[in-house]
Amino acid sequence: MSFVFESLVVLHFIGLAALLGGWLVQMSAPTKVVNRAMLDGAFTQLATGLAMVGLAETVLSDDEDVNHMKVGIKLLILLVITVLAWVNRKKESVPVGVWSAIGGLTIVNIIIAVFV
Repeated sequence: MSFVFESLVVLHFIGLAALLGGWLVQMSAPTKVVNRAMLDGAFTQLATGLAMVGLAETVLSDDEDVNHMKVGIKLLILLVITVLAWVNRKKESVPVGVWSAIGGLTIVNIIIAVFV
């Protein structure tokens, strides 16, 4: 079962790379958009994150617990990212504030994952 969980972690990292990479590639672009990589990365992170938590809840031993506060905060942030990406996916340009929010919240999620 650990192979399945670790495979989900790899896919979760790939989703993160797509989301953050799609955002970073536009740093110097005058017009900001929600590109396909950002949207697919957000959905990949959402699906794999939920699958990892479900798997961890059922498979983890008694001496390990899922940090529900951390998972809840990360889920809420990712839902905001996903909604922002979905709503703005077809626009020819998005306000810099929306684009910055997607990238900033992605970085906040990384910080929470590492330090909490």
